Amino acid sequence: MRRLSIIIFSLLGIFSFNACKEDIDESNLYTFTGETIEDYLLNRSDRFSSFNYILGRIGYDKILAAYGTYTCFAPSNDAVTQYIDSLYDDMSNKDLPHNGMTARGLEGLTDSLCNDIALFHLLSTKVMGVDMGGGMTIKTILGRDINTSIDSISGQLVVSRASTVTSMDNELENGVLHEIDCVIRRSNMLIAGELENHSESFSLFSMALKATGLADSLSEQSRKNFAPVDNTRGFYLPEKCELGYTIFAETDEVFAEKGITELEQLADYAASIYAKSGEEGTGWYDYARKNHIEISTGTDYKNPWNVLSMFVRYHILKFKVPFDKLVNDHNQTSKVTLVEYYETMLPYTLVKVTRNASKRMLNRWIANSSLTDMVAELGSNAMHTVLFEGVELAGQKEQIPAVNGYIHPIKSLLVYDENVPRGALNERIRIDDASIFGEMMSNSFRRISDSEVNAMNGGKTGTDGDLSGSYIRIPPGFFENLSIYNGDDTRLYYLPGQSNGWSNYQGDEFNCKGNYDFAMRLPPVPEGTYELRVGYTAELARGMLQFYLGSSSELTTMKALDIPLDMRIIPVNNSNLSPDVYTGWCDWTRLDDKGVESDGNMRNLGYMRGPLYYTVGVNSGNYARNNPKDLRRILTRQHFDQGEYWLRFKSVIDNSSAQFHLDYIEFCPENVYNNTRYVEDMY
Repeated sequence: MRRLSIIIFSLLGIFSFNACKEDIDESNLYTFTGETIEDYLLNRSDRFSSFNYILGRIGYDKILAAYGTYTCFAPSNDAVTQYIDSLYDDMSNKDLPHNGMTARGLEGLTDSLCNDIALFHLLSTKVMGVDMGGGMTIKTILGRDINTSIDSISGQLVVSRASTVTSMDNELENGVLHEIDCVIRRSNMLIAGELENHSESFSLFSMALKATGLADSLSEQSRKNFAPVDNTRGFYLPEKCELGYTIFAETDEVFAEKGITELEQLADYAASIYAKSGEEGTGWYDYARKNHIEISTGTDYKNPWNVLSMFVRYHILKFKVPFDKLVNDHNQTSKVTLVEYYETMLPYTLVKVTRNASKRMLNRWIANSSLTDMVAELGSNAMHTVLFEGVELAGQKEQIPAVNGYIHPIKSLLVYDENVPRGALNERIRIDDASIFGEMMSNSFRRISDSEVNAMNGGKTGTDGDLSGSYIRIPPGFFENLSIYNGDDTRLYYLPGQSNGWSNYQGDEFNCKGNYDFAMRLPPVPEGTYELRVGYTAELARGMLQFYLGSSSELTTMKALDIPLDMRIIPVNNSNLSPDVYTGWCDWTRLDDKGVESDGNMRNLGYMRGPLYYTVGVNSGNYARNNPKDLRRILTRQHFDQGEYWLRFKSVIDNSSAQFHLDYIEFCPENVYNNTRYVEDMY
């Protein structure tokens, strides 16, 4: 029966691969051998003795012979020989010739090199080929990411651009092994150095990065300055915070198509975009205009308000995001376009990333986004014309990893011109809780699997009252843009929720226990009048809190927003369709007008239903709008400058076991929620 189930799973794997947009070579699907990973390598020593030697040098041969769950990418003997020869022949680092090797060959490897090579080929969870076929980023036991993709010509699975999987899904007693034809190469360069290392493609952008002084500043890799945390509750608690950067970079070819081949020409182009962006009356860069910032068009490129520096800064995110995680999906309806918003290093600006089929587009602009001329539908195509296709990223296989980030080649010029704040960003901006904090991406926490969290936590799960499972405890000081005011009385947790049926946007959520009091910096939006909303699910275990809004994390700047919100109030689903007395909620699917009048009544009480965008659990067909627990609270309707805002959450009941819950934030501009021609869509 065991062998039969393996065969059936194998066939299911084949069918799953056939469902992918790109075909994968199916000639080497897995076989079941009854061996451990170490047995597999030993029994094929003619092919894997070199890699097994490296494992043995750090004692991992014994670990892979024991009980556990691992994924091993095993390079052949020829692949290892070729790799260590390249290490020995590398004299680029004058301080460490031969990369520290003492001689050519296996015995010349240092223990440090053996550790890095071995652990970069091992995962602490079981990952099958069917999972990797669509393009995947995976954290290795070394703590560094590897990326997978499908070669469009051969159809074979490729790891980190160069290592082809030659035998896939060899399922073993303690995990799975994939044979590869090349040692997976890892960059040991910081992101600016890695960009310069690819000067054949990015010489001009690299030159601009150095001329502006930004190359020297993109050096952070981690920090450990956390406040002490009582972790007796047993959740995974990170010991350090990984940091990094993401660069969207034009190639020399892209610049040349615009007649830009010299740094001075690039500076002139930047001046044509940014020189007048902060002018009173006509400028669209609201932060520069409101603060009367003098924008320089001279050669003082290291001035952060020089046009060349502004051009480069808008290309950089202060956290690292691989291609496949730039736009997340989980439980959304197939009707919607997937979008994420990220803050760039140009002060208080956002870049919008749209997932358009297999492509990723920057600042794609669609007319009347978030509006509709229909009821309970996204609207007719005629009202949603594409006004700007967006700046396309090259793709999963083309991304360039660095030790502290990712470089994504782009196919046209990226700028923060007036069409960004007045066009692409002039829509309802819904931001998942996790994407508000760059550290979530840099540490690969966002939407991590439960099995990965458990593996990082030594196989354990934690418990805090009625909270238990694969939560990540967020220590004070882990997030740069979050302030906790009362120490361990605010116990903040992140639940990835990828294997649960929670009714959450993208499946995940932030949860909190204790008599909490904390604030987070809100994402910046273009100047205008907005509704600020929070999305949450009501539960009896929740608490009651007061929201405050301020211009900084200082409590003296905070002003209360409306009355406290009681997250314990679950709307009553009355069979007679009478609205819930507190929220105005009723079953809109049974109403002739599909809930239009009811939506207005709810808004008058400060509430909105959850959106049609996502479902309760994955592929359930039960949309958040249908679920009485899925609610949005309208916190304020007011003018927001393009600048600094902090939202404070303070418990107003003395109950250390009550939960706080946050799913997402929405900024909805006035021309969407109060449009005179169309209405805000229900998605």
